[in-house]
Amino acid sequence: MSVVEQYARAHILTDADRLGVDLGAVPVVLRYDPDADPRSVRVGLPGPHEWTLSRTLLEEGLSAPVSSGQVRVWPCGRVQAIVEFHSARGVSVVQFETKVLTRFLRRTHTAEPVAG
Repeated sequence: MSVVEQYARAHILTDADRLGVDLGAVPVVLRYDPDADPRSVRVGLPGPHEWTLSRTLLEEGLSAPVSSGQVRVWPCGRVQAIVEFHSARGVSVVQFETKVLTRFLRRTHTAEPVAG
């Protein structure tokens, strides 16, 4: 198996959320390519926003708060997880259902690099 790609829906958390405005879920692409980098996963947000983060960071962040560089991950209750991305342009805070991330991470462990 090579690339693992999973489409998901997530909530981008903004100041509007504090005002009681629900912006709804947005499409997100979770991607793992063991041939390109077996230690990383990518999160593609709407528009030209794609982030690369450690697969281990994402896994650990499902059970306890962790951070590395410009990325923070932590559980939010029993069924959600938050991934926070920092850049020069600002902060993107994305809320996922934990089961979506868990399913994706399980699939990444069954993907094997293509022998070359």
